[in-house]
Amino acid sequence: MPIRVAIVENEVVFAEAMQMVLNNAGPEIACGHVFSNSKNALQKLPELKPDIVLMDIDLGEGQVNGIDCITRLQPQMPGTLFMVLTIYEDHQKVFDALSAGALGYVLKSAKPEKIIEAVRELHEGGAPMSPSIARQIAGSFSKPAQMPTPESELLTIREKEVIQLISKGKLEKEVAAELFISLKTVKSHISNIYGKLHVRTRVEALNKYFGR
Repeated sequence: MPIRVAIVENEVVFAEAMQMVLNNAGPEIACGHVFSNSKNALQKLPELKPDIVLMDIDLGEGQVNGIDCITRLQPQMPGTLFMVLTIYEDHQKVFDALSAGALGYVLKSAKPEKIIEAVRELHEGGAPMSPSIARQIAGSFSKPAQMPTPESELLTIREKEVIQLISKGKLEKEVAAELFISLKTVKSHISNIYGKLHVRTRVEALNKYFGR
């Protein structure tokens, strides 16, 4: 069964191009629904329950923004994964989106193949980020004075190594290379970390681990 993707994007040309890219990526991805405004997205998505929603942040004047859409939709769609696809790189929007429940944050400037790769990665349990976004997140957890919390003792030595590398801005494939393990194993460790810390996002995991 293909990964069912929906797009919430008010720039119609970009949305249609993205839909075409995804539908031409292979039989394992199917993008059947595109919403050009938040009103329709908020009404229809809970019924459709796609596997993944690609959400822009700015959905036009007078519209609920993408971050608030995620906040409203997530409780109604616990099985759906949200990924922000936007032009915005500023610190506050990144953290607001991830705190709202977005599990990925990719810039529109990314090449089409990178966006396709991010969709697959998200579906497989990863948390895809554009490199500049991952580095930005890491910058908030790079102070030497920060120490792991007692809760962090729930993690194994390897899981601690993984989250420490993530806190330095390493992408999952970079963590795999540094620890000489497979990308699949890294994803498994991250999934275990989320479960043990009772979190859903990278920001929440880092906050919990470092007691922020």
